Amino acid sequence: MDLQEFKSKVLPAKQKLYRLAVFLLRDKEEAEDILQDVFLKLWTNKHKLHAYTSIEAFAMTITKNLCLDRIKTSKRKRTVDATGLELSSGEVTPYEQTELTDSVSKVQGLLAGLPEQQKLVLHLRDVEGLSFEEMEQITNLTINNIRVILSRARKSVRDGFLKMENYEVG
Repeated sequence: MDLQEFKSKVLPAKQKLYRLAVFLLRDKEEAEDILQDVFLKLWTNKHKLHAYTSIEAFAMTITKNLCLDRIKTSKRKRTVDATGLELSSGEVTPYEQTELTDSVSKVQGLLAGLPEQQKLVLHLRDVEGLSFEEMEQITNLTINNIRVILSRARKSVRDGFLKMENYEVG
C-alpha cells in the first residue's frame, strides 16, 4: 500500500475514530494522541492491511483497544462535561434551553455510569451508525450479544432518566 492508497482508504475514517476516542476518553487531547498512535500503527503495518475486509473496522478496533488501555493505565476519575451544547433554533426560550441542557447533562451522566462494553456498543450503534456486522468486527462479539448489550444499555439510560425526571430516589 502506497501513500495515496493509504490516504484514500484510511484517512476518511479519521473523524469517526476521533469521535470514538473522545467518547471513550472524555479528553480531546488524549483522543488526538490516540488517533496519532492509531495512524502510526496502521502506517507501519500498511503491507498487512490488504488482508482486512474493512480497514475502517480494523482502525476502530485499534482505537477502541488503545483507549481502553489508556483508561486502565491512567485510573483517573473522568468527569462529564455538558458545556458546549448548542441549540440550533433561535426560538428556544431560556427556560427551555436550561431544561435541555439539564437533560443532556443527566443523559451524559447516565452514559458515563454504564459499563465500558455497553458504552462502546451504544456509541458505535447510535452515534456512529454502524451496522451490527461492522460492530461484530470491532468488538469481537456476536450479533446476538451486541443486540442484548445495546438493549440493556438503552433500557438502563431510559430507566435512569425517567427516575430522575420523576424525582425518584435510589
